[in-house]
Amino acid sequence: MKIIAIGRNYAAHAKELNNAVPTKPIIFLKPDTAVLKDNKPFYIPEFSLDIHYELEVVLKVCKEGKHIAEKFASNYYDEIGLGIDFTARDIQTEHKEKGLPWELAKAFDNSAAISNFLPKAGFSDMYQLQFELQINKETRQNGHTSNLLFSFEKIISFVSQYITLKKGDLIFTGTPEGVGQVKQGDQLEAWLEGKQLLNFSVK
Repeated sequence: MKIIAIGRNYAAHAKELNNAVPTKPIIFLKPDTAVLKDNKPFYIPEFSLDIHYELEVVLKVCKEGKHIAEKFASNYYDEIGLGIDFTARDIQTEHKEKGLPWELAKAFDNSAAISNFLPKAGFSDMYQLQFELQINKETRQNGHTSNLLFSFEKIISFVSQYITLKKGDLIFTGTPEGVGQVKQGDQLEAWLEGKQLLNFSVK
């Protein structure tokens, strides 16, 4: 299983980090060792002084595919959930300034917290989904899939031109504005369409 993540897929988030709004999807990968599930605590790693949260809608790939046409792409995922892409922002900033890859900032152990997944069939419209992150009962991110720059189908089609998708792969589809630092003692809770899917602590 691999994790494919999409960067800067909400215009307001790109702007809050002073990044250009992309004209095609920006992708990066996380290994399976990045997965943090079952609402287990997230431990801040010793190598970073600035770990940021990024709440995202996550798609679970349901069958293998490559060179997928956009019109058929919706057939390649059947469940959705929420995930938090933990990012070592200090390392990422340093690497971006030097033109280096982001992996040390994005792919470290437990950097991809994921919820349980829900059947896609339970939602009437994938582009009318509201999702929210609270930290210590305070709303930090409030996203809506109508604001995606690149649709789920566009992402799947684009990625599959380069990387074969396999059953069980996860696609992090981008984060809305409001990202920020996590600290020891924080309690993170996240909802998708009013249903709580994440509730875990930072240690």
